[in-house]
Amino acid sequence: MKILVLNCGSSSLKYQLVDMQTEQALAKGLVERIGIENSRIVHQKGEGEKVTIEQDIPNHQVAVQLAIDALLHTGHGVITDVKEISAAGHRVVHGGENFSQAAIVTDEVKKAIAECSSLAPLHNPANLVGIEACEKILDVKQVVVFDTAFHQTMPEKAFMYALPYGLYEKYKVRRYGFHGTSHKYVSVQAAALLGKPIADLKLISCHLGNGASVCAINAGKCIDTSMGLTPLEGLIMGTRTGDMDPAAVTFVMEKEKLSPAGMDDLMNKTSGVHGVSGVSSDFRDLEQAATDGNERAKLALDMYAYRVAKYIGAYTAAMNGVDAIIFTAGVGENGASTRKDICEYLGYLGVSINDERNGKRGIEIDISADNAKTRVVVIPTNEELTIARETLQLIK
Repeated sequence: MKILVLNCGSSSLKYQLVDMQTEQALAKGLVERIGIENSRIVHQKGEGEKVTIEQDIPNHQVAVQLAIDALLHTGHGVITDVKEISAAGHRVVHGGENFSQAAIVTDEVKKAIAECSSLAPLHNPANLVGIEACEKILDVKQVVVFDTAFHQTMPEKAFMYALPYGLYEKYKVRRYGFHGTSHKYVSVQAAALLGKPIADLKLISCHLGNGASVCAINAGKCIDTSMGLTPLEGLIMGTRTGDMDPAAVTFVMEKEKLSPAGMDDLMNKTSGVHGVSGVSSDFRDLEQAATDGNERAKLALDMYAYRVAKYIGAYTAAMNGVDAIIFTAGVGENGASTRKDICEYLGYLGVSINDERNGKRGIEIDISADNAKTRVVVIPTNEELTIARETLQLIK
């Protein structure tokens, strides 16, 4: 059985065709600049060379068709008939309180996704466009997997904000959390790597990329997570502020004469390690700049590691202990120096890492010192495989 996994952005489409017998990606690709000049598709068969095709891509329906055409291509394709695709699984960012698990696409499900668009205006409308484009092209069952679903096990004391309760009742203003598909995947993989049932483990998952979040996972269930109503709350990120005094928002708006949209843009797109350093949101650039003596780049890295360590400490308290800490996503998987900087705060937990193991990349590995009480593991995330697995489970 082969499942097509789709992740639609406002002007992009990531896709992957997964063979569910082997759980391997037969092919994957990215359609870029949809509806914009110089649009293109970059397609890769297995681990082979990438093929780039530049052409006009006016909308998502054309983008989905191009992805399927690439999968059928006699040279770099991996199927001979579109009927070989058994189902399509879609990533949807926000499911609100409506969904605690994946769902088969229906008119009611699409309506619920649309109703959550005010909570994820950059993501949900694009996700919905991709679903509807796919419906016109593929005659298969479609499944949606929500970033927020894994976090629906949080208790009220964790997800509620201390605003007047009526605002929750009227607008559902609360913590939702994101990266749920990633946190779920790496927690299961970490338990397997450690050779213990996930039901017996207290885990803290650190999804560290340009967007970043931490999740407290007790017995396989999320009990708290750092992102909130939107992905802005929590850790310092590539271009996002993370946690800050809410009064700073109105103070800066008044001083800089910013509209709500302008302030939102500042906090989401020009802040974070990029805003502090003035160099980049890419940690490779920051590390090089810090090595070259750039004090603001070093400050940004120090602030980042400090904030992650604070959340790990908070979530250890929330669970009354921790068995293992997981690092994943771009920085979490590849940033050996960032991992080490974070772990240097955690000696009180019995954390100690082995430098040689910490230097390895691209594999699932326990990087802890042999005598460490609390384990530290690196797990490359695979959100597409999680979406494919949940799609398979539903259509069966």
